[in-house]
Amino acid sequence: MDRSEALRLMEENIQNANLRKHILAVEAVMRRLARHFGEDEERWGVAGLLHDIDYEQTKGDAASHSIVGAEMLEKLGVDPDIVYAVKVHNEFHGLPRNTALDKALHFSDPVTGLIVAAALINPAKKLSAIDTEFIMKRFGEKAFARGANREVIKRCSELNLGLEDFIGLSLEAMQGISDQLGL
Repeated sequence: MDRSEALRLMEENIQNANLRKHILAVEAVMRRLARHFGEDEERWGVAGLLHDIDYEQTKGDAASHSIVGAEMLEKLGVDPDIVYAVKVHNEFHGLPRNTALDKALHFSDPVTGLIVAAALINPAKKLSAIDTEFIMKRFGEKAFARGANREVIKRCSELNLGLEDFIGLSLEAMQGISDQLGL
């Protein structure tokens, strides 16, 4: 599945504008990480676009989220590695993250929320107005961006990537699509 097919599928299944922005942010981060690690940028980007394909269908049901999506993608003949990465990105299932793709998708998902929250507390409310240092200062504040699971984000170390470097790459990726994100 190429990007245009994945984007069409995402848009057919996701109506909420903010969720679509989140998905585009995860795609951007995944593409940036793929470049960083010398991986297939298209493949990693597609995984980002499809990771929450079932979110509106399974909203509030963590036990079904990502399982339903993985089944949907499997029926469509999506690359089995992408299907598995989608399935394991949801920590609820406790499935092992075996590949760099699995791991990257798992910790890219929450970092986007952290970065958006950091942009929104800045007076300019723009991604261009913040930097890695600004986000790192907020990272330890428990009351800040509570939904962004810090323990999952810190798992970037599983790919020998330091937290500050990971946040920097993620911010750079999201700044690159700031118009699409409205930030």
